[in-house]
Amino acid sequence: MKNARQKEILDLIRTNSVGNQDALIELLSARGFPVTQATVSRDIRELNLIKKADAQGVYRYVLPDAPAAQGDLFAGNIVDVDSAGHTVVIKCRSGTAQAVCTVLDSTPRPEVVGTLAGDDTIFVLVRTGEQAKRLQAELHQKMQDR
Repeated sequence: MKNARQKEILDLIRTNSVGNQDALIELLSARGFPVTQATVSRDIRELNLIKKADAQGVYRYVLPDAPAAQGDLFAGNIVDVDSAGHTVVIKCRSGTAQAVCTVLDSTPRPEVVGTLAGDDTIFVLVRTGEQAKRLQAELHQKMQDR
């Protein structure tokens, strides 16, 4: 439920000008996700959403989408990466796995079958063991570059 709701939040902020939590609660409820203000507040924090002025100067929620911001998200929050067979396990700082996973999911990767994020761990299912090792090495390099 949490993953579906957070994906819905990302869709809503991409397609609507959402400037406050009340508006987000109303939009989520209209899409079948009745939530409290506390839940929305946690989701905003976990997704690392920020408020940014649009072209008209109106502040609205956005996901940091600049490559540097995404790189900082990886560099600042990935603690360790390991793999076993077709699975890559990404350990993150507590509470950041959802946001890191969102960035990972937004990058087209045909070798990735799917991801599953908890509070501080992400499981990435990859098509082959060799592709898992390559993804592990790539993420290790991102950690080294910080």
